[in-house]
Amino acid sequence: MNSEMSPPRNSPPAEAGWRKANSVPSLEEVNSTVPVPKHYGFWRKLLAFSGPGYLVAVGYMDPGNWATDIQGGAAFGYTLLSIVLISNLLAILLQSLCLKLGIVTGRDLAQACRDHYSKPVAVILWFLCEIAICACDIAEVLGSAIGLNLLFGIPLSIGVVITAADVMLIFFLQNKGFRWIEALVITLILTIGGCFFAEIIFSKPNWAQVAAGFMPTAEILRNKEMLLLGIGILGATVMPHNLYLHSSIVQTRKYERTEEGKREAIKFATIDSTVALMFALFINAAILIMAAATFHSRGQFEVTELQQAHEMLSPLLGVGIASTLFAVALLASGQNSTLTGTLAGQIVMEGFLNWRIRPWLRRLITRLVAIVPALIATWIYGDKGATQLLVWTQVILSLQLSFAVIPLILFTSDPAKMGKFANPLWLKILAWLGAALIVVLNIKFVLDFCGITGAGK
Repeated sequence: MNSEMSPPRNSPPAEAGWRKANSVPSLEEVNSTVPVPKHYGFWRKLLAFSGPGYLVAVGYMDPGNWATDIQGGAAFGYTLLSIVLISNLLAILLQSLCLKLGIVTGRDLAQACRDHYSKPVAVILWFLCEIAICACDIAEVLGSAIGLNLLFGIPLSIGVVITAADVMLIFFLQNKGFRWIEALVITLILTIGGCFFAEIIFSKPNWAQVAAGFMPTAEILRNKEMLLLGIGILGATVMPHNLYLHSSIVQTRKYERTEEGKREAIKFATIDSTVALMFALFINAAILIMAAATFHSRGQFEVTELQQAHEMLSPLLGVGIASTLFAVALLASGQNSTLTGTLAGQIVMEGFLNWRIRPWLRRLITRLVAIVPALIATWIYGDKGATQLLVWTQVILSLQLSFAVIPLILFTSDPAKMGKFANPLWLKILAWLGAALIVVLNIKFVLDFCGITGAGK
């Protein structure tokens, strides 16, 4: 275990606008390992830059999304599709700022916070981010355990313990090369997408109502239950640790560290991120649409557990394979999220604290922290407790968002840090409006939850 490391040969020098120099490249073992030859044309360069966006998109379709989207679709039909859309557009904006920060400064967001803020502030931000990562890991643990239960009948408590074994997968793949991780992630995403494409065909939604659902309505703010699920969807879509993750893994590409090279890298990385997140939008919307068309339209408003949804799908739709596809997609979702959670945990600890421990030990600690509450929920409350815990993990993620989003916007808007790449005025306005939306929704939720505003159904 090493608390400090000597600067490697590729370490960037101290720059104006930062309190101290960046001493270690982000994810040093894979930094600048994916070549992007100059002679490549547009499509081959786009292919070379494609990958990090899909690792980020995984976080926007994890099991926590399933719990919130299924409950939202069953209880309120297509109404919360507007939250899914707004959250995804906000995610595209914020992730574009993350990749720009990483490419321009050579820092991930955690390193940027460490190099900008005082040590006490950086430690507080690190602690808050670790809470978010643990909450996300709980969702991954429960999602994988529920998927194992639905497919193979493995009890939830045993499935939760089994998930600790997947800690080695990420390190095996990382040793083979970062492209192997990206290939596995994209394969699992395609599996999830294919399953839900079939589910939409089976459920036969009302497309006019689907289109209307993408239009925001004031009812979401007035209805306490709807607002809770809306914030859960926001937390499940725009995930704080993904902001740290993206600013790091975009640096795995070996682009020219010149102004022209950085500008080109930003262009291709933005295309990669946007396409991947639009695919995540399709999957998130598909989950909610399926729930609305299958459960809400048939008066099944109280479908809250993933297991309950699995049991009812085939009988209600009259398609025997519908429930099996649901379980396969859930298991793929849980395993996919595990990969990105591992990397995010490593990036956050190393970036904020400049403290490196063996990656397998860091992952095991995070996974054990997630296993304990997951085991308690499954032992005491059974299936219902597991699903409710999934929803609450997403609310926790949403409440943590501001502490990652605000520094990100501040850094990328600062000409002293970003030079010519600083956010233009129109982008600053959009970014701060998005941040304000996050803050206002979270304050509204906390006041409603505490009974201060008296909001209700």
